[in-house]
Amino acid sequence: MHRSLLPLALAATAFAATPPAIDERVEAEYASLDALYRELHAAPELSFHEEKSAARMATEARALGWEVTEKVGGHGVVAVLKNGAGPTILVRADMDALPVREMTGVPYASKVTVKDASGLGVPVMHACGHDIHMTCWVGTARVLTKLRDRWKGTLVFIAQPAEEVGGGSDPMLKDGLYTRFPVPDYALALHVNSELPAGVIGYRAGPQSANVDSLDMLVHGIGGHGAQPHSTKDPIVLAAQIILALQTIDSRETHPLEPVVVTVGSIHGGTKHNIIPDAVRLQLTVRTFTDEVRQKTLAAIKRIARGQAISAGLPEGLMPEIKEAELYTPVVVNDPTLTHRLVGVFTGLFGAERVRERQPTMGGEDFSRYGRTEHKVPICMFSLGAVDPRKIDDAKKRDEPLPSLHSPFFAPEREPTIKTGVAAMSAAVLDLLGAKLPL
Repeated sequence: MHRSLLPLALAATAFAATPPAIDERVEAEYASLDALYRELHAAPELSFHEEKSAARMATEARALGWEVTEKVGGHGVVAVLKNGAGPTILVRADMDALPVREMTGVPYASKVTVKDASGLGVPVMHACGHDIHMTCWVGTARVLTKLRDRWKGTLVFIAQPAEEVGGGSDPMLKDGLYTRFPVPDYALALHVNSELPAGVIGYRAGPQSANVDSLDMLVHGIGGHGAQPHSTKDPIVLAAQIILALQTIDSRETHPLEPVVVTVGSIHGGTKHNIIPDAVRLQLTVRTFTDEVRQKTLAAIKRIARGQAISAGLPEGLMPEIKEAELYTPVVVNDPTLTHRLVGVFTGLFGAERVRERQPTMGGEDFSRYGRTEHKVPICMFSLGAVDPRKIDDAKKRDEPLPSLHSPFFAPEREPTIKTGVAAMSAAVLDLLGAKLPL
């Protein structure tokens, strides 16, 4: 159905409590979903290696009678369920885990280690909640399949690889996500939140997460004896000057109300106490919210690095070399009209006290790309609280931070998180499909 026939201005149907059909289905599926979550959590896979996770998602969708295509843009899975004329809704879950050694102490904790490109053993953990995302994806697919007599339209559920490195959505799109499969009228996703209580939904209309650029910088110098620095051009000192000067991009070159983060996350140079090396390597992450500020910041990094090298007296042939990652992660911009429509759904579903507006985050999410093609698909990613409220209260009393996403101690509160995620996504999709709620 053409998007113009689906005016988002229509108010979302409000209902006072969880629709019985959704609530009953979530309860009926929970034991199985909890087992699936624990299975996925104990068997994490790194970006671009999600072979078993993808196979598990494909198996779940096939068991429901969906048309399943595997290996879309790598390990991507696309599951389609057609149910008559109506809107097309895309729901995305990401599958990859992180190189983190789990320290949660839960009985289903990951003990997985794999070898990295250099042959060294690397621990692996679902420290960003993608196991929750996959579980809610399966749960929502089950609920919507069981309720297919209540709605008309097409569901496109995708299980995406490599979100953690910002490289999963682009290959799926390039492999024909919007040409081989139905183009969505709306695209939805959820993401666990390590600050919100389990059972609470967070939202943000407009920009939600940042542009993310990764840069590698090679700072050249002229090496020599540590006791004779006057005969060298010390790249370590030069690298330090560059690092400090880069912080003026935010404080002195960017409007105070425009967020910018320039972080040097890695610096390597030298081999011995008394040797001045001839090069230092830096790795940077750059976070911005607009394309204009992004381009200005990247240009400023190159200008400052070059300027510092010139001031150090380096010849033209030894100017710093800066390489930008081939792919960057674009800012997630939640369609405001779609977002506010879903807020109405969630408020009716859970009550206003369980739906909270959130501030944008400087983290990155490549879900953004599904809304940046020529089709201009309205997208919305909402936050799923995952923390035991008692732990939040205790952390406040102790004035201590909670374990964040990517922490080895991050362990979602399973039952309320999974149940809320499945109910919220199911209700959101049903509303966009035009189902009358409560069912």
